[in-house]
Amino acid sequence: MDIAAGQHTAVDTPVIRARGLTKAFAERRAVNGIDFEIYPGRCFGFVGPNGAGKTTTLRMTMGLTPLSGGTLSVFGLPVMEHASRIRCRVGIVPQADNLDPDFTVEENLRVYASFFGLSGEQVTRRIESLLDFVSLTDRRKAKTDTLSGGMQRRLTIARALINAPELVVLDEPTTGLDPQARHVIWGRLSELKASGKTLLLTTHYMEEAERLCDELVIMDHGNILAQGSPRDLIEQHVEPEVLELRGAKGTAFEQLAETRGCRLERMGSSLYCYTKQAGPLIEALKNQHELKFIHRPAGLEDVFLRLTGRELRD
Repeated sequence: MDIAAGQHTAVDTPVIRARGLTKAFAERRAVNGIDFEIYPGRCFGFVGPNGAGKTTTLRMTMGLTPLSGGTLSVFGLPVMEHASRIRCRVGIVPQADNLDPDFTVEENLRVYASFFGLSGEQVTRRIESLLDFVSLTDRRKAKTDTLSGGMQRRLTIARALINAPELVVLDEPTTGLDPQARHVIWGRLSELKASGKTLLLTTHYMEEAERLCDELVIMDHGNILAQGSPRDLIEQHVEPEVLELRGAKGTAFEQLAETRGCRLERMGSSLYCYTKQAGPLIEALKNQHELKFIHRPAGLEDVFLRLTGRELRD
């Protein structure tokens, strides 16, 4: 499949550039004057709690929500003046699948292709390639409501590629899927990036962001709190090792961890000990059999929780 087909943007020219991007709803600012640039052939991620402004930013990028302030260009074109031209070069995977249940898998792709003025042999060849790409060739005649959640998500991704887009926008593409389906989709998205597509991703899964993103921003309350590669963000914001303990509050271990300069975070009955040298602490834990612990390297989720907090968001 020629998933790299379509127009191309110069590598040193941003596909998307935002300066002071702002969106206000009544008295609330959903996006608060943010700056970012996304370059071709890379996966750029937005992560943050519910209500952080991620989806609003994506909607402005696609010209679906008007800006309240700042500037935003896609392919060098101001978004609001050229929204239709831009969307012809973009594939969109929304949060919720909106496939037509009255159509088969193949019919969903063919009807969507007609929205871009595509027809005939060109569409037939493209559908064959896309069905193979998302492993749905044997389900081409099935109605979409008979597909599993993972199959529906793969079909939604195939539909987003029908116009051979340069930019693919994915709003929480694997939410609600089982691990097997999630890993399959991660593999397909990695192939898209390797083919030269630019990916713009929002996700609540930190493992997904670590696996797919070359660069990401962590947002909260409409602001960008941090930006960089997953590895850079981990190195900048958290210690390299973590001990997770259950029932450690008020124990001799907690006192020992504090004397060794560990950064401690509590969540319910759990204690998180962030440290540069876990060895001496693990030795001490060997004599405290009542404590259950996990030793692991720090990850993007630790950065996320440190910057945005551990309280529940609705």
